[in-house]
This record gives sequence, C-alpha cells and structure tokens, in this order.
Amino acid sequence: MTEKSDNVRVRFAPSPTGALHIGGGHTALFNWLWARHNNGKFILRIEDTDLVRSTKEYEQTIMSGMVWLGLDWDEGPDIGGNYGPYRQSERLDIYREYANKLVDEGKAYRDGEAIIFRVEPGHDISFKDIVYGQIDVMSDGLREKDSDKLKDLVLIKSDGMPTYNYAVVVDDHLMRITHVIRGEDHISNTPKQILIYRALGWDVPEFAHLPMILGRDKKKLSKRHGATSIYEYRDMGYMPDSMFNFLALLGWSAGDDKEIFTRPQAAEWFELSRVTRKAAVFDFDKLNYINQEHLKALDPFVRLSMVKPFWIEAGLAVNEHDDKYLADALTLMAGRGRTAKEMAEFSDYFVSFEPVKARWDAEGIDKEKLKPFFAELFSHDWKASELEQAARDWIGNQEGAKMKDYAMPLRFALTGMKVSPGIFEVAELMGRSECEKRLKYYGLM
Repeated sequence: MTEKSDNVRVRFAPSPTGALHIGGGHTALFNWLWARHNNGKFILRIEDTDLVRSTKEYEQTIMSGMVWLGLDWDEGPDIGGNYGPYRQSERLDIYREYANKLVDEGKAYRDGEAIIFRVEPGHDISFKDIVYGQIDVMSDGLREKDSDKLKDLVLIKSDGMPTYNYAVVVDDHLMRITHVIRGEDHISNTPKQILIYRALGWDVPEFAHLPMILGRDKKKLSKRHGATSIYEYRDMGYMPDSMFNFLALLGWSAGDDKEIFTRPQAAEWFELSRVTRKAAVFDFDKLNYINQEHLKALDPFVRLSMVKPFWIEAGLAVNEHDDKYLADALTLMAGRGRTAKEMAEFSDYFVSFEPVKARWDAEGIDKEKLKPFFAELFSHDWKASELEQAARDWIGNQEGAKMKDYAMPLRFALTGMKVSPGIFEVAELMGRSECEKRLKYYGLM
C-alpha cells in the first residue's frame, strides 16, 4: 500500500462540448478517489478553448452530472481557489506569456500569429506510468506523417488559442497538479508534454493512464452500446451510489471479491497501483446487479422517493395513498426490479387497479369453481399467515385440488402478473376492501 500524502493534487478537465459521458465520469471518479484516499485536493478545470462547440450550458450539465455521482471538487470555476482562473478561456494571457518566454529563449518560433515549439532530436522523453509501467520514447520518434522530418509542436494557434498539449502543461504546473490521471488514449500526448515541461524548467508530474472502456463486443464504448451520458442512467432509474460503485470497478478491484461498497469505503481502499492495464468492459448485467443491491439496502422512504417519479410518469395516482403504504409495498417487492424504473413497473398494481385491468381479462378461467374458495378467504382475519393457512385447509379438503390452481387466479386478479411477491402478503397489504373490489370486478365473488 502506498503512503498517503495530503499534498496530492489531481484534476478533472472536461471540455464543455457535450454532457458528462461514461468515459469522462470514469476519469473524474478515479481522480476523486485518489484525492480523497490521500486527503488531497480534487480540482475541476474547464478546457473551453474550442469556442465554437463549448457552451456554458454544457459546462453546467457536466457539473450537475458530477454532483449527481457525488464527486465534489475542492477548487473550480464555480467555487474558485488559489490557482485560478479555472476556465482556459480566462487564462489566455498566461499561455501567451510562457509561449513568448520560449520564443525569447530560442526554444520556439513565430509563424505568423502562431507560436511553434521546436522539437530537437536526441531527447529521451521516456516516462514511468503508474498503470502501464515504463514507456520508452525518444524525441526522434515525433515525426511528420510519412516523413523523416521532426514534427514541431504548435503552442499557440493563429487564432490566439492554445493547443491542448501546451495549455494542459501550463495549467497542470501552475495549479500544482501532482498526478495526471486520464484515459489511456492520452499516452501518446505525454512525451510531447514532457518536452514542454522540460523546456520551461518545470518538474514533471506523475502520470497514470486509465484503461479504455469497451462494450460487451470488445469495441470502444459508443452510443451503439446504449446510453453514453451519465444523466441517461439517472433517467433510467439507476442510483448515483450504484453508478459510482459500478464505474469504480471498471479497471480497478477493491480486492477480496468486494463488489458492493460505499464512496467512503472506495476512497479508503483505492490504490492507483491496483488499476489494471486491461480494457474494462461495460457490463449492463453487472450494473443491474449492483443497482439492485443498492436499492435493496436503501431506507424504505428513500427508496420510495426514487420510485415515485416513475409511477407519476406512468400516470398513476400516487397521491391517493399515504407514503407508508407505498414504502411498505416496495419493501414487499424484496429487490424485484433492477432499477427504480423497473421497480415502479413491477409494482404498479399497488398504486392502481387500472394496469391490472389492462393486463388481465380473466378469460378462460372457471369462475364458479373459484368463488367458494374466495368466499372462504374473506371469512378469515385479513392477515397473510391466516389467509395462507385458510387456503391450505380449504384446498386440502378438495379432492385433486392444488394451491396453484387457486393462488394463480388470485395473483392475476390482484396484480395482473404471473410473478409477484407472496400473494397473501400482497393481499394483506392491499387490504380487504381493495381485494374484494378487484375480485368482484372479475366476477370471482
């Protein structure tokens, strides 16, 4: 285990050109975990130099997605800090200052309005990545495509905007970033950035590149695999706790087969040395399992607050019931439903009789055979244990009768579904009068 240090400073630096996607959320989460593990600082920096595509709306959406995931930051454009500004578009004078310094020292040159960094041969720009290990690179390898000519690096473009590889170096140095934790697609950028660090006489931070996230077909995660925005998972009924839990397991293991954990536990256990180089697979079955486990562990009224919006969205009159009844109904579901949305769909019959009518029409059942059975049930106290015992006693006295021949029509009449929690528990919670209403509707009483 590495020694903890409260000097750790890491950053998440998204471009506000779209919503927070899975890859960005994953990177932000690993940075957050490393900061919290070390009692360090997690900085949010907005890389908005693409003036055409960057918007304040996307910036706000990214922040909201991070808040939903529970990734709080210690410094950023909204809360400030000692090393701002935290938007690149507000740091243009800073980039110009250091580029001019490199020109003055003969390490860069002007080409019109642009400033270009001169790449010289013979420089060893190898580095040791915390995840990928030793990566050996010489500056001689930075060549123009299909050419032997070394490719110089643009620092400031002709429109006055800094390039990514330059701005990120200036920002990370001035913001005192100790660990650059980002996707493995940036490995090829790192040697170029090391050249700029050295040219400016700055210490190089530690680098840790995270594994790529693939779909189940082992291809890079994209919209063809399903939702890619963090918010889409919120809208599908996934919990922030379970999304956090799931993303943490993409490329990292908590050890000892630990799969379900809280944010504080993840922060305590997290080690960059345990991050794998192997590409991580976004497995919906795993996400559903994790979400289901977190749903089951919730306080009943918190669970209700997550499910209720989906009942309302379906047009069900939730206001006709008190919260205790609805919370008890979801507790009775005993984990059925992998998401809040599924749980709402599987439990709609507790809220309204209308979905039951839409699903089941009682066609093909022998109502006259069933009526004496239901009449017997209604002669007992309306408790699940009493009702089940009464059913067993009655069926035991009927030659050739089986429980499923009577319990299944009761289940359909009350829920409209083939599968539900124990039907006598369902009947008790619904209450005698509601059950009577539903059975009478189907002509079973």
